Amino acid sequence: MRAIKGSSRTKTSCCSLLGRFFSFSTKQAAKQASGAMADRHFVNDMPDFVEEREDGEQEEAKTGEGGSLKRLLFLPYDKASLKFLQAGVEIKDKVVKETWLRAGGRVKNFTLYTGSLGTAYLLLKAYRVTKDVNDLSQCAEIIEACTSASRRMREDVTFICGQAGVYALGAAAAKLKGDQALVDDYLTLFKEIPKRMDSFDVPYELLYGRVGYLWACTFLNEHLGEGTIPFTLTDPIVKDVIKEGRRLSQQGGSPLMYAWHGKKYWGAAHGLAGIMHVLMDMQLNPEEQESVKGTLRYMIQNRFPSGNYPSSEGSSTDRLVHWCHGAPGVALTLCKAAKVFRDEQFAEAAVDAGEVVWRRGLLRRLGICHGVSGNAYVFLSLYRLTGKQEYLYKAKAFAAFLLDGASRLISSGEMHGGDNPYSLFEGMGGMAHLFLDMGRPSDARFPAYEL
Repeated sequence: MRAIKGSSRTKTSCCSLLGRFFSFSTKQAAKQASGAMADRHFVNDMPDFVEEREDGEQEEAKTGEGGSLKRLLFLPYDKASLKFLQAGVEIKDKVVKETWLRAGGRVKNFTLYTGSLGTAYLLLKAYRVTKDVNDLSQCAEIIEACTSASRRMREDVTFICGQAGVYALGAAAAKLKGDQALVDDYLTLFKEIPKRMDSFDVPYELLYGRVGYLWACTFLNEHLGEGTIPFTLTDPIVKDVIKEGRRLSQQGGSPLMYAWHGKKYWGAAHGLAGIMHVLMDMQLNPEEQESVKGTLRYMIQNRFPSGNYPSSEGSSTDRLVHWCHGAPGVALTLCKAAKVFRDEQFAEAAVDAGEVVWRRGLLRRLGICHGVSGNAYVFLSLYRLTGKQEYLYKAKAFAAFLLDGASRLISSGEMHGGDNPYSLFEGMGGMAHLFLDMGRPSDARFPAYEL
């Protein structure tokens, strides 16, 4: 098999609050935050768990500093979720205004990661929560514009950063609108993508690689019906991914290993966690399943003493607690492995990773890729896995931390609003998605990763 190289183009890795948050210049915030990033996370001094009570608002209103956050922590979940919903809808409207309406319907960046498709994805989430048909209509308009803008980017084949996301999301929105002809058009375009994979240097990871296309296949089968994307289309790609993983593995090490730009990453965005996450949705033979399980066990056995996970093979730097690199992305994958393989070892390791996120996951960034918004999804996933209220509380605590303090912390330069401050993966688009998800925790899913 030929060596897979990265593309020659540069890739990037991964209420009262609202008035202050939106009026502050995000460029100024980013500049201020750059001088305050010595520590990657805030100290989490929130209680590990509190019993909600109806009088909690009044009780905690008597406290001094931090009283507003404490009121949210004590507030019964149903009441807190209404606050999150209101904030989520308002932020969604702001994101649409800044990324779509102000641009006059023009698309400069079509991707879901930091571009217009992320706004469409957020609108689709809002429609599913509120059933506002205007959200669905705007979603479809943006996807149509992204379709045109993406035609010149033929080597970008994934859901998060490529054409597969445009066509898959377009088909899902068209189905909700009852336009079967448009569904078929998008599916035709989607199924053409594998034919040109070998014409470009397409890697294997989630953001820019073959696994990112496979995830889009599972998205379509989830939203349009099982078999929409047949096994005959996905299986050759799966076999290729497995073959490459075995080629790069070392005797006595991980059964599967992959490289992106020459580095053997472990995280969700570019490495093992993301690739294993997608492979678990594929039709694997028993030997392939054992390779996936063995790779996850290898990661568990070689995590840091702190419980965090290295960003890449051989790394000794215990720094990153992000979805893209570190415990959060691995935790989501382990939660899935615990369900798929019914293996208690994976469930225990997911809980351990969740403890790392609780201690070190209040990052000085906003978004879902490498921010507080994304880390909150770890606790929602653990809640679905275990049914334990403590994880629902912890998800609420991270969301409440944002609702209560994001504007103040960005204004003071203590938190970074994102290089693309309205985007889904780096900015307030991801925070809005989290807030919309908080009302239905059993249905909450990390965008473009969990199904």
